[in-house]
Amino acid sequence: MKMAGETMTSKERVMAAMQLEKPDRVPIDILASPAPFSRLAGITQMEYFSNEEKASDTIKKVFEYTGGWDLDLASITSSSLAAAKIGTTLALGLKLAFPGMELPDDYSYQACEEEVLKPEDYDTIAEIGWQKFMFEDFAFRILDITSEDLQNTLVELAPFFFKAIEEWRKRGVVTLYPVTPFVTHPFFRLSLGRSMVKFTEDLYYNPEMVEKAMKTMTRELIEEWIAGSQIFDQKFAFIIEERAGGFFYPPKIFERFWLPYTLEIVNALWSEGIVTWFHLDACWDKNISYFKQFPRGSAVLALDGTTDIFAAKEVLRNHLCLAGDVHPALLSIGKPEEVEAYCKRLIDEVGSDGGFILSSGCEIPAAVKAENMRAMIQTGKTYELSKK
Repeated sequence: MKMAGETMTSKERVMAAMQLEKPDRVPIDILASPAPFSRLAGITQMEYFSNEEKASDTIKKVFEYTGGWDLDLASITSSSLAAAKIGTTLALGLKLAFPGMELPDDYSYQACEEEVLKPEDYDTIAEIGWQKFMFEDFAFRILDITSEDLQNTLVELAPFFFKAIEEWRKRGVVTLYPVTPFVTHPFFRLSLGRSMVKFTEDLYYNPEMVEKAMKTMTRELIEEWIAGSQIFDQKFAFIIEERAGGFFYPPKIFERFWLPYTLEIVNALWSEGIVTWFHLDACWDKNISYFKQFPRGSAVLALDGTTDIFAAKEVLRNHLCLAGDVHPALLSIGKPEEVEAYCKRLIDEVGSDGGFILSSGCEIPAAVKAENMRAMIQTGKTYELSKK
């Protein structure tokens, strides 16, 4: 929804921010699971997942009420509850309990982390790659389905992926959707599959075994994202990482098992003109300076409210774009004027010279107040960037 005074399209605005330029106004990004959409529209999450028409209508209602956004990260419908569970489970790479199945109808889906990957799997992954391993073996450890069921579901889901892209393009919204099975960073994917405790033991006691798998997964991720981006004409790669930062591990672990592989990913994608969007949950305060090693403009760091975004801006000013970080608690229990005040502070202090995308810290929470979500979006749309 274009407002008076806007001189850029959403795509131009998002690209300007990623390229560290100053857009006509701050771009606005929405990352949301079905939880807030269904709640705001008054339906259960089970209904959202199992009724494509209702799901599409809920997204439309929220978009129109809030005034719309520039960049969408997760608003895709599906054909059935079972298909939604299979697609989400494969994307995240661990067992999930789903509303209307293992959980009550209006619960958000829940991660069930346990030791699914075994030590011997590292060698298999190093030899055949994660994708082949996942579709031939791992998927059937985390899903109670047959190979035929899996293939049929993937075929069933494909049209909804294309439909979502087309629907958002009609609205002028940029989509940042995964075009490969590699949504999570190799480090994070192995941590989820092994469980954090077992993976940490592997890092300290069997590091070479981990590194062999990481090398193959990194090469495969690069190849998959480049191929997918070319097919879908998408110049962004969305990658989730929640555990590699200083909140969990000391620098020696980060420097050995995360940074080299991530630099390889970013440099390879950037050479193809692809910007890597990192969804970085947890606190990365101790790691922010490492991101200066990335090529200028090659990545976006989406922060969740636990990392100090204002300090990060001082370190990465005119080097990398930041996204964030309206906290879920503020969106859930705050007042619209509090949301507005914090958004203005973000725009003034992080976005005044460009290189900033206004977003929630992590996802829009399930308990979001409609008026608070609207306050965030409307502030981004109407608050003028500093002239300096």
